[in-house]
Parts: sequence; C-alpha cells; structure tokens
Amino acid sequence: MKALFIACSQAYNEEVIKTLEFFGQKGFTRWTDVSGRGTRDGLPHMGDHAWPDMNHAVLSFVEDNSVAERILEALHRLDSRSPELGLRAFMWDIEKNC
Repeated sequence: MKALFIACSQAYNEEVIKTLEFFGQKGFTRWTDVSGRGTRDGLPHMGDHAWPDMNHAVLSFVEDNSVAERILEALHRLDSRSPELGLRAFMWDIEKNC
C-alpha cells in the first residue's frame, strides 16, 4: 500500500480528483485553503492581498503499488502543462493499517 500526498494550487482541484477517479481511486481526504510556497519555481499561495491564491492538499491511500506509480506519473504530466500553478505529489510506503 502507498500513500499519496498532493499539494497543489486550488485551480487543479477538479483535475486532481478526476485523475484519482480515472485510476479507480475513490477514497481521499482533502484540505482546502492551505497556504504555502514551493521550494522551486512558482509563486506563494498565501491567501492575502499580496499573494491571494490558495492551495489544496489531498491524501489518498492506494492499495495497488503499480496504480500509485501511474497516478504519480499522471500528476507529473499535469504539473508539466502549467508549472507556474504549482503541484507537488509525494509517495511513501504504508506499513500497517486497521
């Protein structure tokens, strides 16, 4: 099992969820109105007068490791289309669950 954590511009919200659904991934947790800035290119998303945009964060647990890899690749392609918006996805192993 893999965990996918996705932090992205709120502009990506619908596309991220559609990507998860395309790969059969129904379950996720989403946080809205998340502020932050990336470590590379892109603008801060702070929700204030200077940087009004905001981010969303999504956490999804994927049973099939190969599906998780394909989701990560699809998210990378999505980010490559408009890198200035900001999308980062991270994957790690889940050892136990209940």
